Amino acid sequence: MTAARVPARVPALIPPTNAPLRALARETFSRVAGAPLIGGNRVDLLIDGRANFDAWLAAIRAARTSILFENYIFDDDALAREFRDALSERAAAGVHVSVVRDWFGCLGASADHFWSTLRAAGGEVRTYNPFRFTSPFGWVARDHRKLLVVDAEVGFVSGVCVSGKWLGDAARRVTPWRDTGIAVRGPAVRALADAFADNWTSLGEGLPADLPVLTGVPPAVGPVDLRVVAKLPSTTGLYRLDQLVAALAQRTLWLTDAYFVGIAPYVQALAAAARDGVDVRLLVPGTSDLPAVGTLSRAGYRPLLEAGVRVYEWNGSMLHAKTAVSDGRWARVGSSNLNVASWLENCEIDVVVEDEEFAGRMQAQYEEDLRGATEIVLHARRRTRHDRKRPSKAAGTGRSAAGALRLANTVGAAMTNRRVLGTAEGSILLGGALLLLGSAAVALYFPRLLAWPLAVLALWSAISLLIRYVALARRARAAASSTRTP
Repeated sequence: MTAARVPARVPALIPPTNAPLRALARETFSRVAGAPLIGGNRVDLLIDGRANFDAWLAAIRAARTSILFENYIFDDDALAREFRDALSERAAAGVHVSVVRDWFGCLGASADHFWSTLRAAGGEVRTYNPFRFTSPFGWVARDHRKLLVVDAEVGFVSGVCVSGKWLGDAARRVTPWRDTGIAVRGPAVRALADAFADNWTSLGEGLPADLPVLTGVPPAVGPVDLRVVAKLPSTTGLYRLDQLVAALAQRTLWLTDAYFVGIAPYVQALAAAARDGVDVRLLVPGTSDLPAVGTLSRAGYRPLLEAGVRVYEWNGSMLHAKTAVSDGRWARVGSSNLNVASWLENCEIDVVVEDEEFAGRMQAQYEEDLRGATEIVLHARRRTRHDRKRPSKAAGTGRSAAGALRLANTVGAAMTNRRVLGTAEGSILLGGALLLLGSAAVALYFPRLLAWPLAVLALWSAISLLIRYVALARRARAAASSTRTP
């Protein structure tokens, strides 16, 4: 398909604001995100793994009262062992150390016994949502946060996991991963600590009430206003906030995301902004560590490109940042990706900064990143380049994932009449019909191939429900017994 280049757009005019409108906007953002605006902070931008790791280790080694550390992946490598040893040294010195690791994120990366040294020194480690027989699908919700709070002095939020992958491999000519983090000082540190404390309490006994970081609010240290959006499973504050920002953007909306799989409402919001003259850009990995997700992301480019959204693919080893900057006044940095898992299922944490100086730094970094990226357009011969050619893409898994997505979309549209199908989709419909006929034949002639797996799943689910029923019944009897005791 041949596509003309999107014409130059005229930035939308920003109407003058006044105090009542600013107050209304502040209240609207607070309600949508479920996070109040916190003033008096200082925010430092940390680019890539090395800068984040150095800042984290320096803060940990200087800790005097408490270290609260929550991360999706702790890899059993030299870097993670350096962190574990630093945490153990502080715990042995009397500092309160609490660590939350995610079961699925650490699966195959590090085992629970990796933390025996820290536990022996007096630290405590909890695992978020480990697999349980009584909850066959409970492991789907993950703790995807990357959060570190040290004393009442500083909090760190980013997309960076504790793994040497982020540093690259010079011997194999693998460049460091591109990622973004921030260091926050000021009153917002209390909000970050509260977010950790809430999740910690969901896993067992709460943190000591006398921890200094939980007993007061740090003093103001700078001019930055921000919000701490601490998301829990089945809450939608961040998704609603992303939708609101897409609707309110007037000049620019520049997004960076590691695992973009846009759902229809968000894609439509971005497309509407672009059609209205907003400069909407999306920067994603060119080569992903999860190839199937990368190809699902590419399968969603077309409606964005047709609406005028500019899409870029990073040319380095892996782009893992999750950021947004809009209109030179609003920016977001954190752990959340633009996909359903982050918006609905996972524990995530992001910091939304409303400060022109910080947003200016984010814009400058974005423009710097585009120098190492390739712009994607609808016709390959009209592709523009930044610095060098886009690397070739792995074909196998990617083509399969994209094909499955196209098949599901086309067959779903045909069966629900939600849109008019194009003539080019006829072959996809034929493929879908043959696939369904084959599935029906298997079910008719070899019913055990379908019946046995379904029976096992039903039996497993039934047993897990019975176990939960017995536990709840025992709890109810114990509660009734305690109320009768004089």
